Amino acid sequence: MSIVALFVSIIDRSFYLYFLESRVFSKGILIIGGVKLKVTGIENLNLKDTYIFVSNHSSQFDIPALQYSIPHRASIVYKKELGKIPLFGWQMKLGPYIMIDRQNVESALKSIERAKKMMSEKGVSILLFAEGTRSKTGEVQPFKRGAFYLASKVGYPIIPVSISGSDKILPKGKFRIKRGTINVHFGKPVSTENIKNRKDELDLMEKVRDIIIQNIGKGN
Repeated sequence: MSIVALFVSIIDRSFYLYFLESRVFSKGILIIGGVKLKVTGIENLNLKDTYIFVSNHSSQFDIPALQYSIPHRASIVYKKELGKIPLFGWQMKLGPYIMIDRQNVESALKSIERAKKMMSEKGVSILLFAEGTRSKTGEVQPFKRGAFYLASKVGYPIIPVSISGSDKILPKGKFRIKRGTINVHFGKPVSTENIKNRKDELDLMEKVRDIIIQNIGKGN
């Protein structure tokens, strides 16, 4: 699938085929793993709009769950270490995903500029896991500011995404997959207009985190 992704990234720079393949791949992963998906809150999304999807994160299965359930073309922000993996990392770098080096401020700013360009020129939404890493307990960890700094620069609304159940299927540090159901809930858009300074970003960050926590388990 990585070879196919490399190929379609070269021939189709609109990334329509890339995102189509990612949905097919994600659905296959869920079926093979015996994982069911329950999605609620779709009515809160407008298919014509561009968003920043901000989600909690506790399992590797969060990625295929969101790749399949988000109805928009959504680019994932990923850490630079993944880009070194042969084939898999190469297709991510060539494709529409955004690589970020959290240890290099200049590089991180360039990644934000690429995200802005992707959103404004191609209408691609962005998916961010604001905790920065997977939670070991399934509880929502403190958020990092990066997603909200990006939001302040691009002005697109944030969609709080609440995932539950994935930590039971494949917890962090485990390799055995348990069958089960992942619940994904899309909250109502949160405006990012009038974000003028760091305090505004931090206030937005806490507001979105509170919404995500409140919505966990909705639709169960």
